[in-house]
Amino acid sequence: MSAARYRRFLKLCEEWPRDESKKGRDLGTFLRQRVTHAFREGENTQLSDPEKCDQIYESLARINTNVYRERFPRTRDTSFTGVTVEECRMLLATGNMQQMDEEKKGLWKTLTGRFSTKQDVTPEKAPENK
Repeated sequence: MSAARYRRFLKLCEEWPRDESKKGRDLGTFLRQRVTHAFREGENTQLSDPEKCDQIYESLARINTNVYRERFPRTRDTSFTGVTVEECRMLLATGNMQQMDEEKKGLWKTLTGRFSTKQDVTPEKAPENK
């Protein structure tokens, strides 16, 4: 029975799309890594919780076949921000994310530099009483 589960997951991995623009953050790549880890011995893997394995498979299969997208169609192909799917893909591409991270680091360095440098302020000396 474990062999059948393994083959189902392999088929799901073959069908699951990869997004090359999301290096290190792609769900398809993550899924393949998790299946490899869970089925270390391939078809001979002994599963500790076969029912949970079946639940996970069924959930992923529903996502992969767009069950919920078809069940709950969207009136528009944009988010509440008005950004289209293609614009969102472009914004979330790894290169753009890295650029935004660098900009955040630059902003963070600027802010911490401004607020962490303490000016050497010496209190005014009080006039001496003579």
